[in-house]
Amino acid sequence: MNVTSKALWYIESHLSGELSLDTVAGIAGVSRFHLSRAFSASTGISLVAYLRGRRLSEAARMLAEGAPDILAVALDAGYGSHEAFTRAFRQQFGLTPEQVRGQAHCGKLNLLEPLRMNQSTVTTLAALRLVRSEALLIFGLGERCESNAGIPAQWNRFLPHFGNIPGQVGRVAYGVMCNTDDAGSYEYICGVEVTEFPAYPAEFTRLRIPPQTYTVFEHREHISAIGASFKTIWNDALPASGYKVADGPFFERYGENFDGRTGLGGVEIWIPVVAQ
Repeated sequence: MNVTSKALWYIESHLSGELSLDTVAGIAGVSRFHLSRAFSASTGISLVAYLRGRRLSEAARMLAEGAPDILAVALDAGYGSHEAFTRAFRQQFGLTPEQVRGQAHCGKLNLLEPLRMNQSTVTTLAALRLVRSEALLIFGLGERCESNAGIPAQWNRFLPHFGNIPGQVGRVAYGVMCNTDDAGSYEYICGVEVTEFPAYPAEFTRLRIPPQTYTVFEHREHISAIGASFKTIWNDALPASGYKVADGPFFERYGENFDGRTGLGGVEIWIPVVAQ
């Protein structure tokens, strides 16, 4: 059973109990950082959003069936007050708990059903390489993301700057994921390595990645299938490798062979690990 499957099993088995990211990560046998990335790569939703959506969906069913005590339902869903529960419930469904209980059905509510792992989207990876990298200075267009849907458009906005940035090192581009929060959102930077940070464009993100040891995986298929490689890496390849993931930026490295017009040429995926 892989990392995300273990997490899903535990969440569904303890939906009305005390659950935290640390607890679920412990059950899955990985760090909370590793679990957050594995879960989002596999399901397209953050673990925190999944847990919230599942608990509120079960609460909605209870209310539609006529549960008399809304506070009791709120407590079962992990909320400490009627007000906090109502706020989250309305944000999730657009209706209040009282309205759902009054209509006595879930109707058009977009309930979140339990997820089941689909193994058909995993892929076979070449043997990983272990690489020790010196510090990297990354300069580029950074945006906050909750999913990868907007990343292709972000690259499209960045590419006119590629090759025109003062101090750019080589013809290599980096897609860096960093500053992940517990809700599963992260900052994605389309950038290049530079010898020192330039002053322009002023709105670009400047990120110094300290010296680090990485496990390096090759994604050899079309870039549109990179999600399958990430899913395999986080759920299977990394746990099987015996390396512990370090909490820090990881990145896609687009070398000179990568063709942005066709999406072919291969990409390297660099994941930081604790040196052994």
